[in-house]
Amino acid sequence: MADHRNSNSKTGKASGATSAYAINLDNFSKRLKTLYSHWSGHNDDLWGASEVLAVATPPPSEDLRYLKSSALNVWLVGYEFPDTIMVFMKKQIHFLCSQKKASLLEVVKNSAKEVVGAEVIMHVKGKNDDGTALMDSIFRAVRAQSKLDGHDTPVFGHIAREAPEGNLLETWDEKLKNANFQLSDITNGFSDLFAVKDNAEITNVKKAAYLTSSVMKHFVVPKLEKVIDEEKKVSHSSLMDDTEKVILEPAKVKVKLKAENVDICYPPIFQSGGEFDLKPTASSNDENLYYDSTSVIICAIGSRYNSYCSNVARTFLIDANGMQSKAYEVLLKAHDAAINALKPGNKAGAAYQAALSIVEKDAPELAANLTKSAGTGIGLEFRESGLSLNGKNDRVLKAGMVFNVSLGFQNLLTETKNPKTQKFSALLADTVIVRETSPEVVTSLSSKAVKDVAYSFNEDDDEEEEERPKVKAEANGAEALSSKATLRSVNQEMSKEELRRQHQAELARQKNEETARRLAGGGSGMADNRGSLKLSGDLIAYKNVNDLPPPRDLMIQVDQKNEAILLPIYGNMVPFHVATVKSVSSQQDTNRTCYIRIIFNIPGTPFTPHDTNTLKFQGSIYMKEVSFRSKDPRHISEVVQLIKTLRRQVASRESEKAERATLVTQEKLQLAGAKFKPIRLSDLWIRPPFGGRGRKLTGTLEAHTNGFRYSTSRPDERVDIMFGNVKHAFFQPAEKEMITLLHFHLHNHIMVGNKKTKDVQFYIEVMDVVQTLGGGKRSAYDPDEIEEEQRERDRKNKISMDFQNFVNRVNDLWGQPQFKALDLEFDQPLRELGFHGVPHKASAFIVPTSSCLVELIETPFVVITLSEIEIVNLERVGLGQKNFDMTIVFKDFKRDVLRIDSIPSTSLDGIKEWLDTTDLKYYESRLNLNWRPILKTITDDPEKFIEDGGWEFLNMEASDSDSENSQESDQGYEPSDVQSDSVSEEEADDSESLVESEDDEEEDSEEDSEEDEGKTWEELEREASNADREKGDESDSEEERKRRKMKAFGKARAPDKRNPGGSLPKRAKLRIHFHC
Repeated sequence: MADHRNSNSKTGKASGATSAYAINLDNFSKRLKTLYSHWSGHNDDLWGASEVLAVATPPPSEDLRYLKSSALNVWLVGYEFPDTIMVFMKKQIHFLCSQKKASLLEVVKNSAKEVVGAEVIMHVKGKNDDGTALMDSIFRAVRAQSKLDGHDTPVFGHIAREAPEGNLLETWDEKLKNANFQLSDITNGFSDLFAVKDNAEITNVKKAAYLTSSVMKHFVVPKLEKVIDEEKKVSHSSLMDDTEKVILEPAKVKVKLKAENVDICYPPIFQSGGEFDLKPTASSNDENLYYDSTSVIICAIGSRYNSYCSNVARTFLIDANGMQSKAYEVLLKAHDAAINALKPGNKAGAAYQAALSIVEKDAPELAANLTKSAGTGIGLEFRESGLSLNGKNDRVLKAGMVFNVSLGFQNLLTETKNPKTQKFSALLADTVIVRETSPEVVTSLSSKAVKDVAYSFNEDDDEEEEERPKVKAEANGAEALSSKATLRSVNQEMSKEELRRQHQAELARQKNEETARRLAGGGSGMADNRGSLKLSGDLIAYKNVNDLPPPRDLMIQVDQKNEAILLPIYGNMVPFHVATVKSVSSQQDTNRTCYIRIIFNIPGTPFTPHDTNTLKFQGSIYMKEVSFRSKDPRHISEVVQLIKTLRRQVASRESEKAERATLVTQEKLQLAGAKFKPIRLSDLWIRPPFGGRGRKLTGTLEAHTNGFRYSTSRPDERVDIMFGNVKHAFFQPAEKEMITLLHFHLHNHIMVGNKKTKDVQFYIEVMDVVQTLGGGKRSAYDPDEIEEEQRERDRKNKISMDFQNFVNRVNDLWGQPQFKALDLEFDQPLRELGFHGVPHKASAFIVPTSSCLVELIETPFVVITLSEIEIVNLERVGLGQKNFDMTIVFKDFKRDVLRIDSIPSTSLDGIKEWLDTTDLKYYESRLNLNWRPILKTITDDPEKFIEDGGWEFLNMEASDSDSENSQESDQGYEPSDVQSDSVSEEEADDSESLVESEDDEEEDSEEDSEEDEGKTWEELEREASNADREKGDESDSEEERKRRKMKAFGKARAPDKRNPGGSLPKRAKLRIHFHC
């Protein structure tokens, strides 16, 4: 609480050591003139026809309070003068105060005389003097002035709404009432006088607003995220105390304002758990912060700089339901409407009417719960009287007015099982300056966008996801995940497929929820349910030793749940948070021995930022790097990939926004100076190439201070690529390819010659693409042939090493603090996960990386960011085709889908495994879909799409099991009742040929398929068991083949439970079992 301090930070010092302060005479002169001119121009309507203005300031108080008398002191002379009476007359100004205050005010005498022609008279009160005699002298001067003006009874203006405090003011009030004056209230005059701020006042308001929004963004939001992420129990009152301390020490949030000039407007307000009060007089209770699903947290803070106030309030949604999301979206829209209505010439009531009209249009059922005002004027007082933004205020707005635009919904009800979340409120507040053109929101640093205040944690889902890798590890033993087909038993394969199916079902549920939130405006749409942000200063992998996973073998392990890697050191598994890893690499020597090298972030090395851990443990000893040797290259490769992927995920999650702005201004390239030579790579070709008819030339790529420059010997052939415009960077060595390349995928298009492109590539041909024809075949032992091959190998290795050195040095450059926010690092495609396909017109080899799916050899290039993918649909699957197609649907439904055609069916299982391990939801369909009308239907009516189950309309397995009690037989493979028998036989032959190719038993397969034609699954099962009993003396391999054959036919000929009438059944399982 702030009750230990006076509400004004400058009170005590002004009344104390006079040498500490000096009155700004320019401000005093200008504002005294403004006061007198305003008094003269609006005396009848605002100042009560007063001849005298009396302002009595009470003594200091420990309570937070806002008084017109204190405001006038600060506005006129820069400081609050407690226990002081100021009386303004046409020709005289009287000050009744102590000796120290009088000596400080002495300097204004000449200025007052020059500006308004008024003589300043000091009435110095002694310590034991009650001031009665001094008051009588002031009254005599008032009566004398009134008689000169021809009035019998002076009209004495005073601030009637301020009750007298202290002996001096009580004596003054009593004498004033008994002095036979006509008293008039001048509150409205001061309200109008303070309403329009000058430039110095606007500057103070802006500084206060910057502090307020900085505390909200850089302290309150991270604090709440940390509390929720770590599931701590923290009371509202303790959050209030912590926030107040930060406001009073601006350096804690890196705001360069002097602490002595800063104060709070009111004790910070934190509310949750169903108990909400939207008034500024609300307080933070001692209940713990409540952040379970569908809970709402309201936070409001206000700070003052040089006594000028600012305010901001935000509402945070935790796993919001549809009702809460809609309420917040409507409130956000109404709040913006109220702000936009604050224009010169408009009435103050127009702001509330604009907000109310939005609510009545978009959510009329919420109108009754809308606050009755859209805020108040703000400045020296937190709530300036006469400037309330309610529907009845006809006050005309002027440029320079400042408002606290505060709007909310009070006590809304929503259907939840938890009584603490059934009632909720929402509040938004910003400090806004009225400008000639458009309102200026000076607290916009603290975002109120839905994507920045809506959080999705889904604790139960995360626990299920984290348990899944353990089950998978048990099912597959010590084998690592791999895209290569390995021989396993049918039971093992079924277990793996079942685990993948379960994971995909969970991903489907999460994807539908995420899509629903995005379409309804209740989520960012780019979230990946990884939880809240973790601060770089809070790198805790395990809170205690009991949280470590049980050790299996002394092998490197990656714990994705806790974002940790466990390294075997001296016989123990030692955990390291993945954020402490700077880089990880592996290499293999000639003896097929693999080495993995992990380098950690440590203080004292170049380009290492000083985070809170470094400062906290300054005397500690840090491990710089660690290396391990292994005979298992596959395990090393898997560990390196897992660590890199996990590092990228953590870095992505910690970024302040899920996406950078779509438009990146192309800044000017800053060339490297003499001290820092640019990183250079020579003899490179560029794609797309420069135009022109001249001979193409190679060029040099240089990395400068803030970007790359590629140039040839021709002066007009030059390309600059800014680091800030690079979205993805790739390094692909020549493995089974003719070129080694660097590829940059950009945020914004740039011009290469006369071509507009988002992809720029630099490459070297590692061997001659053209070979000399003619002559006989040379011997493999020909010395010239051997020497030529050796030269090619040496050249390839040199090029690869040059590229690798360039990449490593640029990665080090990108590791500097100024580029950390860009999150740049060269990514390397993983060829072992690649597959052939046709993304455009030509067949190409498409390869995943840790964050993208790319094809960088054939043009046009393919670069797909995985985080931008909504779902993947595998089409033409299950019809016995040799190929299938992949359709990628993006989160931006206005973007066309990307189709990759003619992917060999042998790659199907590997692609499924890769999609599943990267948490991408995929579906399978038998036909190609027309996606443009589908996406248009979704965007036109998102509510119906959500009600119909979202993406589950693509789920073949769900559609195959909707109903039970089906009588469908194998004859259902006929497309229609009118089709000839010959067509049915041909299709049966097709099925036979599929089984033949699988089992390599042509004759047996033909006999079985012919005699099984038209039989149901139950009949096949009975015959299979009879055959097993009759042929019990056959070899195990023969029985195994028969059993697999029966399973293949059983799966393929399973009756369609949804179509008992004989329509075309679905054969979803047929394709899967031919690739076991």
